[in-house]
Amino acid sequence: MPTHAQLDERARALHRLAAARVRAEPALFERVRANLARWQRDAAPQVQPYVSEWQALADQGLPACLAMAEEDSPHADALRQASPFAGVLSNAERLAFLKDWRARQGDAAR
Repeated sequence: MPTHAQLDERARALHRLAAARVRAEPALFERVRANLARWQRDAAPQVQPYVSEWQALADQGLPACLAMAEEDSPHADALRQASPFAGVLSNAERLAFLKDWRARQGDAAR
C-alpha cells in the first residue's frame, strides 16, 4: 500500500503531466475554470477554501495556476486534494500514467 508521501508524489507527477498538457493546449485552461465555477456552486463547505484559493490563482492567470499545480510543498500537496485539473487529461492518458506509476513503484520495492 502506498504511503501518504508516495500518494502526494503521484499527485504532483500527475499534475506536472496535466500542466504540460495545458501548456501545449492553453484552451484546456477553460476546463479548469469550468470546474472551479461548478465547484463554487456545488462543492461541500469544507472544500470551499481550496476552491477559493484555486480560483484566486486562476484569476492571476495560467502561469500562477500551473506553478501551484506543480509546486513541491505541503501547501500545494493539500491543494491538489481538491484539484480543478480534473478532465484535463483524457482517461487514456490518466490510466497510462497510473499503470506506469504502479510499475515504477513495484520496481522501487524490489
